[in-house]
Amino acid sequence: MIELLTSHYLYVLTFVLLGLGIYMVIASENLVKKLIGVNLFQTAIFLFFVSMAYIDVDGASAPIVPHEGTPGEVMVASPLPQVIVLTAIVVGIALTAVGLALIIRIYSEYGTLREDTLREVRADE
Repeated sequence: MIELLTSHYLYVLTFVLLGLGIYMVIASENLVKKLIGVNLFQTAIFLFFVSMAYIDVDGASAPIVPHEGTPGEVMVASPLPQVIVLTAIVVGIALTAVGLALIIRIYSEYGTLREDTLREVRADE
């Protein structure tokens, strides 16, 4: 069991980050902490995609086909997951920026970032 966990440590780290991110989103009352939890969840998904594209085989190389080999015989990693993750990182940064802008606006309007207090204030209006 320990040998399996040490050989697949990226998957273990992915699920630890997924769990931490979900826990922060569900258990925290502070909106900034919820946004940090969403970012942790996104990071875990990015790590999962990149770790799925990793090839741990002798002779595997970057996705550049050399001149002396034929394309079907060379073991290369797929560049598609890295491209998808790069695009997702840009979307994640935009999501974080919009989330922080909304949090700043909520704080300037209501003076708090606690979700339960915001619900009470909104119910009174």
